[in-house]
Amino acid sequence: MASSSNEAREKLLSSTSTDLEQYEEERAYDSEEKVVISVSDDDDEEEDYASPPPFSWRKLWRFTGPGFLMCIAFLDPGNLEGDLQAGAIAGYSLLWLLTWSTVIGLLVQLLSARLGVATGRHLAELCREEYPRWASIALWLMAELALIGADIQEVIGSAIAIKILSGGTIPLWGGVLITALDCFIFLFLENYGVRKLEAFFGVLIATMAISFAIMFGEAKPDGKELLIGILVPKLSSNTIRQAVGVVGCIIMPHNVFLHSALVQSRKINTAKKNRVHEAMKYYSIESTLALAISLFINICVTTVFAKGFYGSQEAGTIGLENAGQFLQEKYGRKLFPILYIWGIGLLASGQSSTITGTYAGQFIMGGFLNLKLKKWVRSMITRSFAIVPTIIVALFFDTEDPTMDVLNESLNVLQSVQIPFALIPLITLVSKEQVMGCFKIGSLTQVVSWVVAAFLILINGYLLFSFFSEEVRGALLSSTVSIGLIIYVVFVLYLILRNTALYSKLTSRFSKNS
Repeated sequence: MASSSNEAREKLLSSTSTDLEQYEEERAYDSEEKVVISVSDDDDEEEDYASPPPFSWRKLWRFTGPGFLMCIAFLDPGNLEGDLQAGAIAGYSLLWLLTWSTVIGLLVQLLSARLGVATGRHLAELCREEYPRWASIALWLMAELALIGADIQEVIGSAIAIKILSGGTIPLWGGVLITALDCFIFLFLENYGVRKLEAFFGVLIATMAISFAIMFGEAKPDGKELLIGILVPKLSSNTIRQAVGVVGCIIMPHNVFLHSALVQSRKINTAKKNRVHEAMKYYSIESTLALAISLFINICVTTVFAKGFYGSQEAGTIGLENAGQFLQEKYGRKLFPILYIWGIGLLASGQSSTITGTYAGQFIMGGFLNLKLKKWVRSMITRSFAIVPTIIVALFFDTEDPTMDVLNESLNVLQSVQIPFALIPLITLVSKEQVMGCFKIGSLTQVVSWVVAAFLILINGYLLFSFFSEEVRGALLSSTVSIGLIIYVVFVLYLILRNTALYSKLTSRFSKNS
C-alpha cells in the first residue's frame, strides 16, 4: 500500500508539475527568484538514481541561506533579554538548558524545512487546506498575534539600541519610527534577489557574533565554570522562572511558518526523490551550522552577565532597557567601549529580527488567506500591525519604567500560548502520508516530536499560569480569563485529536444522531 501510494504521488507530481508550477510559485517565490542549485549540466540531466549524489561544497553553499534567516529568531531582543537575566540570576547553571533548548529548536525547524521541501508549499498554505475554514482562520489569528508580540519586543529592542548609540538624543518613540523604515530596506534588498537579502542578514549575524564575542573577551568568564554549566544539568527552585524563560524563548511560532517557506527559495525538482533527499540533507547541515552560531552568541551574552552580575544586588533588576548602563558601570574601563558594543549588537539583533518578522508576515497572511497581493502591499500591512501598537507603547512607557518589565512578560506569555498552534499542525502534517508521501517522518521521529511538543506546551503552560496568578485580579477579569482558557484548551485538544480514530468515531456518531 505504501509503495503504491508513493508511486501514485510521484506520477501525480510529474504529470501536474507544469500545470501547478506557476500557481505554487506565486505563493512563495517566483520562478526567476529561485536560486539554481545545479553546478553543472550533468546535474540537470541526472536521473533519479537509487544512490544519492556525492556531497558537494558548492551545492552546500548554494543551499546556505534559509537556515541563517531562520536562526535570527533565536537571537532576537527577547532571547537576549532571557539570556542576560538567566546569567545574572542563575549564573552559569542554565547553560546546559540553553544548549538542549537549541537542539529542540533545531528538531522543530528541520521538520518545518522537511515539510516545505517535500510538498513545495509552506505551513500556512497547508493549514488552510488541511483544516476547516473556521479553524484555519483561528490559526491565522493566533499566528498574527504571536508575530505582533514578537515584533513589538524586537522594535522596542532596536529603539533601545538607537537610544544608546545616539547617547540618549533619540527618544524611544523616535527609535521606533526609525525601525519602522526597515520595511523599505527589506523591499529594496528583495528586489535584488534572494541571495542579496541573505547576504545582508549574514552581515547582521556576523555583527552580533563579533560584538558579543568582544564582550565575552572583556568579561573573561571562568572557563571551568562555563564548561560545567554546559555539560552538567543543574536546576534549583530559585531559577525555575529563568529556566522556563530560556526554553520558552527558543520556539517562535512565526519562525516555524517562516522556515517552511524559506526553503522554497531553491529550485528543487520535487518529482525526483533523490533531489528532495539531497535538499533535506543540505538544509539540515546549514540549519545546524546556523543554530550553532546562534548558540555561541547566546552563550556569550549569558556568560558576560553571569560573570559580572551573578550574586550581586542588582542581578534581579537587570533587563534589556538598563543592561547597557550596568555593563558600562562594570566594564566601562576596559579596552573597548562596552556600552556601544552592546548597542551595536542589540541594534543588529533588533533590525534583523524585525525584517524577518516582516518576511514571515508575508507568508502567514498570504498562505492562510490565499491573498494575491503585491509583496510591498503585504509588507506594509504586516509592518503596520506591529508598528502602531509599538508606537503607543513607546509613547506611554519609558524604558526605565518598571511597567516595561510587566509588558515584556505579557508579550512573552502572548507568544508562548501560540506555540501549540504552530507545533501541532506541523507535526500532524509531516506525519501524514497523504501530504508527505514517502517523505513522511518515521514512527520514532513522530514519538520524539510529540514528546517535545508536550514538553514545550507544559513549560509554557507553567509560564502562563505563573503570569496570570500574579497579574490577574478581580472576579470579572478572572472569570473572563477562565473562559478564555477553556476555549484555548478545547481548541488545542481539537488540533491534537482531529486525525485520530477517536475523533472520527465521535464525529460519525454525532452525524448519525443529528
